[in-house]
Amino acid sequence: MANPSPGNSITLRVEAPSSFSATSELAAAVGAAGAAITALDVTESHHETLVVDVTCNTTDDEHAARVKDALNALDGVKVQHVSDRTFLMHLGGKLEVVPKVALRNRDDLSRAYTPGVARVCLAIAEDPAAARNLTVKRNTIAVLTDGSAVLGLGNIGPAAALPVMEGKAALFKQFANVDAWPVCLDTQDTEEIIMIAKAMAPVYGGINLEDIAAPRCFEIEKRLRDELDIPVFHDDQHGTAIVTLAALVNALRVVGKKLDEVRIVVSGVGAAGSAIIQLLKAQGARHIVAAGRSGAIHSGETYNDEHRAWIAANTNEEGFSGTLHEALKGADVFIGVSAPHVIGEEQVASMADKAIVFAMANPTPEIDPTIASKYAAVVATGRSDFPNQINNVLAFPGFFRGLLDAGASDITPEMLVAAAEAIANRVADDELNASYIIPSVFDPHVASDVASAVAAAAHAAAATAAASTATDAAGASADTEAAAFANA
Repeated sequence: MANPSPGNSITLRVEAPSSFSATSELAAAVGAAGAAITALDVTESHHETLVVDVTCNTTDDEHAARVKDALNALDGVKVQHVSDRTFLMHLGGKLEVVPKVALRNRDDLSRAYTPGVARVCLAIAEDPAAARNLTVKRNTIAVLTDGSAVLGLGNIGPAAALPVMEGKAALFKQFANVDAWPVCLDTQDTEEIIMIAKAMAPVYGGINLEDIAAPRCFEIEKRLRDELDIPVFHDDQHGTAIVTLAALVNALRVVGKKLDEVRIVVSGVGAAGSAIIQLLKAQGARHIVAAGRSGAIHSGETYNDEHRAWIAANTNEEGFSGTLHEALKGADVFIGVSAPHVIGEEQVASMADKAIVFAMANPTPEIDPTIASKYAAVVATGRSDFPNQINNVLAFPGFFRGLLDAGASDITPEMLVAAAEAIANRVADDELNASYIIPSVFDPHVASDVASAVAAAAHAAAATAAASTATDAAGASADTEAAAFANA
């Protein structure tokens, strides 16, 4: 299934004879080796030889080695050096800190730093809420991980997780102008993570939890939401759920089915699966069966994990207790957030007419998308080299932009739904088809639409809370007056 990808792009510096056909022979050899050539540049020219940089996409390191061997096999050709373009992009990291104000002279220095800064410090000491306007807190979030569940790589630790968190921070800035910084903790103890997050919270306007293994991630998010006055968002849960709901809304439009009528099978009951199920339920989905490694989650079984217990109590009303493969018979929708190759051609063929398959395990999906498309009407993955990429970058930059703009301190289900609807609505009726159910991550309007929708939901929640508080206060005042009258 693997196709040449920009994630495995290489540049080979090649010495070749200075013949008229030299570059075309190099390109032909690269193509014959199965790589996708993207650039061919002559960097040096001599009487007898040329030096050519050949850039191409490969599938993996072994494929790159085969491309090199194919070029070396040509008469008079020698590969001098091979550069991995992904590693080159990461040299020295992908982030930097740049001042927003100019420091040109002593006058500027006196206001940005001592003595002038002392007045700003005292203003914040007198009114801590002023920090949101007078510091980076206004537009900065922490991308926090313990490195225990990084991409599809597993528990690789905080240092190895850092390139992913840097990339996440770059996406926040690129797509929504949110300043984000990676915070990779060298602990996987729940209480220590909570303690550290709380201790550093004064610097940040929000915390994006990332790549923390379940079930620990659930406890960490819940505690931090309860104990902090800034929004805490676990992207592996809620970012995935938002984009999945957006894609499903449009996929159902393509096949002409309704969310409250379709039978949905979810493979994977970790962080992403649990959040997807909860959001689908909130939107009116009524027929969901979730499956873990041992089969369907059902109420006839006892689960020590409170999240599996919740799923058992709130889904699978018929009490189906079979395998994932058995659950797919006649199902309308498959949503996979689990592991590679857990279903096959036979299972997709057994699904209902006009089936929808979201095989989102990354980098290798639950089923080869090409095979799934033989039977399913709509197929989506988490990959960029197939149509319908369900990518969290559609959600999290704009979601935090909206939270920061609204000064929100909490996250509600209404915000998640608003974000999903904003993403789905970016695909117009005349654009919608089986290969285009979700907008491009480079659609310049996605982040701003999501931000506006989330901010509006946040303001509505704040207004409701204020009205409730006023009602409670009025009731308390009336009770006090009644008691006073009675005593009199």
